Amino acid sequence: MRITFLSGGTGTPKLLRGFRCLFDDSQLSVVVNTAEDIWISGNQMSPDIDTVTYLFAGILNTETWWGILGDTRETNEFATVLGETEFITIGDRDRAVHIARAAMLRRGMSLTEATRELCEKLGVGARILPMTDTEVTTYVNTPEGEIHFQEYWVRHRGQIPITGVERRSQVKPEATPEVIKAIRECDAVVIGPSNPVTSISPILECAGVREALSDKFVVAVSPFIGDTPVSGPAAALMNAWGLAPTSGATAELYRDFCDVFIQDVRDTGKVKGAITLDTLMTSEEKSTALAEAIVEIIRAKI
Repeated sequence: MRITFLSGGTGTPKLLRGFRCLFDDSQLSVVVNTAEDIWISGNQMSPDIDTVTYLFAGILNTETWWGILGDTRETNEFATVLGETEFITIGDRDRAVHIARAAMLRRGMSLTEATRELCEKLGVGARILPMTDTEVTTYVNTPEGEIHFQEYWVRHRGQIPITGVERRSQVKPEATPEVIKAIRECDAVVIGPSNPVTSISPILECAGVREALSDKFVVAVSPFIGDTPVSGPAAALMNAWGLAPTSGATAELYRDFCDVFIQDVRDTGKVKGAITLDTLMTSEEKSTALAEAIVEIIRAKI
């Protein structure tokens, strides 16, 4: 069985951790959001791609679900001494990945090509695919003006009011041929419990993705329990997007192509036709149990 995931940088990687206990990495493909990418200190940071890559490379810090386990921060700290303060704390080995990626992009490689090369060097067996090779950026509107999503979430810790969410790109983003192939050739697609506004919707907005999904068996996992996200700023972002921060609103976003919608057993706002499971993945065992339940659903339907 081959499974393709649509992923952001936190919720879905926790689910991937469970699937890795059931499948060989070579059976898994992950289409990853790139609308949170940012150039910082001259280097290219792809936070969601990096988290997924580090997970499969066995070096992810699963206490924070970002960065490399045991990484040092000497460069970041010494840059601060020199007056070059970065609003994102970047570990030294993590920074080396950003440096390498930036160099590849400057040499004319696409983000897909750069990601493939980095994965090869880090011994990653899964196919990790940027959603597009077009630069796409998510901005949020605040009372002080428009800011990059990373500034909102990292610099301001998601603690400032926002009134809107916008995606910007010079040309309409298209899914890469590799992304469309990964969707078309898999047995099922799993949309993990990532942020619907800033992680999954940017993937769905890439030309070709929704059409490809319409021909596949798709399972989606809600990131909400009631009106509270399991992690991250999903509630504020859903509100800013004009949607309720609930499983029901998330299911509606995916309605055109989703075959099975999963919500948490503790969620009191029941979604018609949804399957209820324990989606709170606080350990590898719980991630694996959820993955096993999803695999049973897939095998019963395909």
